[in-house]
Amino acid sequence: MNETVPVDSTLFKARKKCRILNAWVDDLTVEQIVDRLDEGVLFTLNPDHLYHLQRNAAFAHAYNQATIVSSDSKYVYWALKFLGRRIQTKASGSDIVPAYWRRHLQNPAVRIFLLGARPGIADRALQRINGIAGREIVVGAHGPSMNFAGDPEESAQAVRMVNESNATCLILGLGAPKQEIWIVRHRHLMPNVKVYMGVGATIDYEARAVRRAPRWMRQNGLEWVHRMATEPRRYWRRYARTMEFFWLVLLDRFGNYRPPILYGESQLAGSK
Repeated sequence: MNETVPVDSTLFKARKKCRILNAWVDDLTVEQIVDRLDEGVLFTLNPDHLYHLQRNAAFAHAYNQATIVSSDSKYVYWALKFLGRRIQTKASGSDIVPAYWRRHLQNPAVRIFLLGARPGIADRALQRINGIAGREIVVGAHGPSMNFAGDPEESAQAVRMVNESNATCLILGLGAPKQEIWIVRHRHLMPNVKVYMGVGATIDYEARAVRRAPRWMRQNGLEWVHRMATEPRRYWRRYARTMEFFWLVLLDRFGNYRPPILYGESQLAGSK
């Protein structure tokens, strides 16, 4: 099986995709991703996503719909190198989002809606970004309840808010696998939206509600240490699951990884 696949089409533009377990990562830098985000769906892969991708059929289906999948983790980047499928760089959502809105500061055709984070946080991010932009590049923001993804009425309300804002880009910060599944299930209801990004805690970072790790920690794969130190209750389970990621990558390296057989969304959509 060819684990590195060249892709060349009008929509995707020329690039290379590399397999890690049962997912494919695009070999693109942050700047190259922003160049290509005229339309489509961006997901940002990390070891916790790969944990869920072994178990959750709805999540795996959603990932198969992505236009671009970036490496949101140094561990994914290093694992691909270990597997002989090296990509250029880590490209996290928290780097892609500010690069995207800064690229389009003076482009009135780009209008962003922020959906996610705790109540009030998305509004703070809106105010900060628009203050820098000098215009309303962010045209709406909403911090939903904890039950949002499973509440049809609240989801319908969010869809109405997005459509009424006339946004062309929807940035979701619900956490995985909720945000990815929500995008795939609802994107057909938002015809004006051209770009979707599932980017986890990025809205918190844009609002300056949570401080990112120092650059030297991010560059050396130590951002998880900073997150564990600052928000242990939020992240401890995620990083405990990373041990399975290392084991599966080792199996993959020696040809012993077997992708899971996911029988259907109804069976596994509730997996945690």
